[in-house]
Amino acid sequence: MNLETRYSNHPEDVKHYTTEELREHFLIESVFVADEVNLTYSHNDRIIAGGIMPVKETLTLTGGKDLGADTFFERREGGIINIGAAGVVVLDGEEFAVNHQDGLYIGKGVKEIFFKSVDAANPAKFYFNSAPAHHVYPHKLITLADANKLHLGEVATSNKRTINQYIVPGIVASCQLVMGMTILEPGSTWNTMPCHTHERRMEVYLYFNMEADTRVMHFMGEPTQTRHLVVANEQVIISPSWSIHSGVGTSNYTFIWGMCGENMTFDDMDHVAMGDLR
Repeated sequence: MNLETRYSNHPEDVKHYTTEELREHFLIESVFVADEVNLTYSHNDRIIAGGIMPVKETLTLTGGKDLGADTFFERREGGIINIGAAGVVVLDGEEFAVNHQDGLYIGKGVKEIFFKSVDAANPAKFYFNSAPAHHVYPHKLITLADANKLHLGEVATSNKRTINQYIVPGIVASCQLVMGMTILEPGSTWNTMPCHTHERRMEVYLYFNMEADTRVMHFMGEPTQTRHLVVANEQVIISPSWSIHSGVGTSNYTFIWGMCGENMTFDDMDHVAMGDLR
C-alpha cells in the first residue's frame, strides 16, 4: 500500500505559489496503478483519497504507523465508487459485487478487506475516500440507480448535469464522509458556476471519463485570489475548505466528489457572487 502525505496550506501562502507548487500541493496526478493501492493522506480534515486497481492480484488495505492503528478501519470509514469493470470487495468475509458505477460504504471496524477484479483483462478501478469515524455504521452497496439524483443546469449555460448522491444522509448512514458522482451531458462543460466555498468541510474531486487530449481547467483559491490547475483524465484535486472548486472542460466529463468535516448538509455552502470573483 502506497500512502503519500500532503500537509495543509494557509491561503496567505497559496497566493504566492507557482504553477509547479500549486500542482505539488493540490493535484494528485497518478491515481490508478495496476495491482497497487495508491493513496494520498491529506491533513485537510485527514481525508485519504486514491485508487485501488486489482488486475492479477488481490489487494488489501493495511494499518501501521502511518495511521497509528493496527488495521486501516480501526478508527476510519470509507467509500468506493467503481469507475472500471466488475469487481469484488470482501469485508471480513462478506462479499460485495461492485460493478461499474456502483458505490460501497465501508463502516468502521472492518479488520480484513480484499479487492479483486472479475476479469484481469477488464479490471475494476475502485476510487476510494476515507475519513476518521467515531461510530460503527453498516456497510452498504449503492448502485447508480439507488443514488439520489439532482438534475441541475441548462444547455444555455453549458452546465446541464446530473448529481448522483451515493453516500449522503437519507441514502447511507455515515459519520462524516459524503460522496457522489456528477455526470455532465454532451455540450456541457461547467461543473458549477457561480462557485462557492464550504467552511465546515473540505472536498476532493476525481475528474474522469475524459479523452486523452481533454483537459479541465479547475479553479481554486480564495474568491478574490483565484488560481487554476490544468487537470487530465483520472486525476484528483484536493480542495481546502477556504477554496472555491469549480471547473470547465474542453469537453464534457464526469467527476466524483467526496467531502468530510463537521457538517454533512449538502447545501451548506457559502455562495460567491460573480462580481466578487477576482
